[in-house]
Amino acid sequence: MNALRGLAWLLVLQLVGEVLARAFSLPLPGPVIGMLLLMPALGWRPLREPVTEVARFLLAHLSLLFVPVGVGVITHLDVLRQHGFGLLAVIALSTWIGLAVSALTLRALMRSRADEAEAPDA
Repeated sequence: MNALRGLAWLLVLQLVGEVLARAFSLPLPGPVIGMLLLMPALGWRPLREPVTEVARFLLAHLSLLFVPVGVGVITHLDVLRQHGFGLLAVIALSTWIGLAVSALTLRALMRSRADEAEAPDA
C-alpha cells in the first residue's frame, strides 16, 4: 500500500510540473519540472518513505522499462537505416563529452578539497 502512495506522489508531482509548464509556457517538459519539485520534497518524511519504496520496486524491474524502447527501435528500422551512422556519431560524441565534463569537474572538486585540507585554520 505504501508503494501505491509513493507512485501517487510521483504522479501528482509530474502533474504539477505539467500544469506549471503549460501555464507559464516553460521550456522544460512537465516531468522534468516534477522531478525538480521532487528533490526538495524528499526532505519531507511522509513523502520520502513511500517514494523510496516505489523507487526500489521500479529499480528491481528496470529491465522491463526498456521493452517499449526496443519495440520502438524495431518499428522504426527505416529511420535507423537512413540515419544510423549519424545517430551513432551523436551518441558516441555526447557520451565522450559527458565523460570529459564529469572527469574535469571531479578533478576540480578533488583539487579544491585538497587545497582546503592543506590550508591551515586561521
